[in-house]
Amino acid sequence: MIEIPHMLLGFLETGTCLGTSLTDTGRGTFTLSGTPVTDLEALQRMELPDHETAIEVPIGKEIRPV
Repeated sequence: MIEIPHMLLGFLETGTCLGTSLTDTGRGTFTLSGTPVTDLEALQRMELPDHETAIEVPIGKEIRPV
């Protein structure tokens, strides 16, 4: 499980959404889960701080009521 800021969702491509459940923490963040990234080359390219990790989350298609 990871925690992301609400504003991070603004970087999703138009017409897409995260394909996982988000839980609002009430602190301006969501918690969500996904598959941990274990590829060392990918992790090095992300240049994450030591205390952070990355997960893979499926991309969903945004469905809006008509």
